[in-house]
Amino acid sequence: MLAPYATTEQESRGRLHGEGGSAHRSAFQRDRDRIIHCSAFRRLKHKTQVFVEHEGDYFRTRLTHSIEVAQVARTISRTLGLNEDLAEAVALAHDLGHPPFGHTGEDALAEAMAPYGGFDHNAQALKIVTDLERHYAEWDGLNLTWETLEGIAKHNGPVLGELPFALADYDARHDLELHSHAGAEAQVAALSDDIAYNNHDLHDGLRAGLFSVDDIRGLPIVGRCFEEVDRKWPGLDAERRQHEALRRVFGVMVEDVLEESKRLLRVTGLSSAAEVRAHGAPVIQFSPAMWADLKVIRAFLFANMYRHWTVRRMRRKAARVVRELFEDFMADPGMLPPDWSEAALGARSDTLRARIVADYIAGMTDRFAIEEHRALRGEMKRS
Repeated sequence: MLAPYATTEQESRGRLHGEGGSAHRSAFQRDRDRIIHCSAFRRLKHKTQVFVEHEGDYFRTRLTHSIEVAQVARTISRTLGLNEDLAEAVALAHDLGHPPFGHTGEDALAEAMAPYGGFDHNAQALKIVTDLERHYAEWDGLNLTWETLEGIAKHNGPVLGELPFALADYDARHDLELHSHAGAEAQVAALSDDIAYNNHDLHDGLRAGLFSVDDIRGLPIVGRCFEEVDRKWPGLDAERRQHEALRRVFGVMVEDVLEESKRLLRVTGLSSAAEVRAHGAPVIQFSPAMWADLKVIRAFLFANMYRHWTVRRMRRKAARVVRELFEDFMADPGMLPPDWSEAALGARSDTLRARIVADYIAGMTDRFAIEEHRALRGEMKRS
């Protein structure tokens, strides 16, 4: 049974291209399945969060992260009476638009694209599922429901001001009401993303030796979770101790979202998905106290992980790969694969050509970007 403020299939605004229904799957289940089976989703296996793909088999990739986000989103949605299938679809799609090398690659591509309308990974994800996935006979893209597209475009909140090109282009054809908040399910996906990366960045940073358990025991939430494990299992071996503590950190964040969101939904008295969208603030939130604690944790990770000297070295090399690939393909689009070069060479302006080049680079995995750069400029050393 769904809550009154949940998004239902019966109220869905449908797909841009009309289709018949399925006897066995809801519209949002079909969205989820199309996302899982698309090429861009498979490529997430070799796209990274912080570390470059070849650096270790145990670090999270965009694929494992997306699966973790979807798991959290389903748990929160089920508990709050929301539409699990829609929340899962948005969660699985939320990182499709990331270029290689994580946020480093996105920053480098955004800088290269600054004269041509910029680059934004959420807008790129929308472009992938509405255009760049070209496997169906009747349309480009995956022809997802309006609600899933809305969630991909604005799960982090309304998109105001000057719109990224891909968002503006699609919105002109299929109004996603970018000025408003998304439905509660997309809001769940956004908070699930925060929960997943806060937890796994601590785990990956420990595994990489960028900081130690002693370094993080003074952090809010983390310290008391280690204390609880030590009281319950004194002398537990280091790996199990770490795992037990961090799974508790994970649970604390989930419980906080559930309790705060229940409170907000109760006090606001919202009784439909439309009212959720029209409400002036998100209804799926961390408590203010949790936000404060997470800011401390993020500040620690920024200083000790994202700005660690070994990570900074790789970030510099990764940015150079993206920047130089863009420069080379813009200078000579004929070096692109045939389908891409034909489109780029036929582009009516430098801006359109740059968008084609950016689409090609954004679709690369870490490994493929390194190989392409090596073919054009020489090898990117991995040390």
